[in-house]
Amino acid sequence: MKRDVRSLKIVNQPVPKKDAQALLTGKPVYTADMTPKDCLVIKLLRSPHAFAKILSIDKSKALKVEGIVAVFTYEDVPQNRFTIAGQSYPEPSPYDRMILDQWVRYVGDPVAIVVGENEQAAIQAMRRIKVEYEVLEPVLDPTEAIDNPILVHPEDDWRQLVPNLGGDAKRNLCASNVESEGDVEATLADCDVVIDTVYRTQACQQAMMETFRAFAYLDTYGRLNIVASTQVPFHVRRIVGTALGWPHSKIRVIKPRIGGGFGAKQTAVCEVYPAFVTAMTGRPSQIIFTREESMIASTPRHPMELHIRLGASKEGRIRAIDLHTLSDTGAYGEHGPTTVGLSGHKSLSLYPRLESWRFAFDVVYTNHMGRGAYRGYGATQGIFAMESAIDELAKKLDMDPIVLREMNMVNPGDAPGSYDGGAIDSCCIDECLE
Repeated sequence: MKRDVRSLKIVNQPVPKKDAQALLTGKPVYTADMTPKDCLVIKLLRSPHAFAKILSIDKSKALKVEGIVAVFTYEDVPQNRFTIAGQSYPEPSPYDRMILDQWVRYVGDPVAIVVGENEQAAIQAMRRIKVEYEVLEPVLDPTEAIDNPILVHPEDDWRQLVPNLGGDAKRNLCASNVESEGDVEATLADCDVVIDTVYRTQACQQAMMETFRAFAYLDTYGRLNIVASTQVPFHVRRIVGTALGWPHSKIRVIKPRIGGGFGAKQTAVCEVYPAFVTAMTGRPSQIIFTREESMIASTPRHPMELHIRLGASKEGRIRAIDLHTLSDTGAYGEHGPTTVGLSGHKSLSLYPRLESWRFAFDVVYTNHMGRGAYRGYGATQGIFAMESAIDELAKKLDMDPIVLREMNMVNPGDAPGSYDGGAIDSCCIDECLE
């Protein structure tokens, strides 16, 4: 068999990174390095309340600050609902956001967009805005969210593009579903040992070195160009187009090198603001989140409560698993219907040789900061709970937990029957497109 000599020029040879020299010599490679010098500066006035309705906004004193170009409120923005989740179209995440809304749903929700010639003017003007709120009782406990008389999203134009996800804003549900095979209750009743336990995971926030940031400008052809520290440039284009009501052909997104993302920048946390300001003013504009803003007003990992029932024979054969995941999506549903799917699909598929199984989930709205993608994307929470339950089972059976796993874990060639271990987003999208 002849060796392809050409491949030796590539295989097992070092390939220099295209931006290696630029990074080594300190040349501009990040978003803020490329910002035009005449960019307008954007600051966001944020809500101090977890849940409130804006009754009035007095921006007259703010507009008198020298260097202030504009102050935009919910009355000035397009009334288009969208999601900032960077997902394939049709997005499973519900369309539950607007650029600015009369309702604020968590501490940190944007109330006004302040645009200045410089940062000092924007900060000074932001302090002069007077907002009158009708402060409302928030929903803060996810276990009390479903069918709570307090609705996080009382609006009538809430919508979900993908069917059969079980979302219902009138019940504070972002998504809900049950999947099963076999008779779980009968199998558990026949098991020698049953573990019945609840695990809870907390919201975890990314702390990448480069905070969220973006700038926008109009080019010679009237196209809106957005330069952003993002993991999903093509999704950002669609998100901004939906928010502004612009055709995608008039929007271009450029992604320079990013200073860390970990999933957080799979959500368009900040890009819509400079896009809107530039569209309104015709001038380049930029936004840079402070570290505090990145921590309190972005998209951390979804906290989840996972109730697991796991049944086995006295010899250690796992016969049935019943998992219910309650996921707190916060005020908005970014990645809510999809991260929860992986909590079950990626944990149950580790132990596929079951007589019966059930995976149910509820993703609920609360008046916490919205959640999003983070490394592991829901599988982290699910596998933590599942493996903790396996350890509890091993202790109850007085077995080595490694031996117990070896007896039951997935092996090459295993056929898990109708349980495919897939992700809910791809399943639902395929179903929607048929």
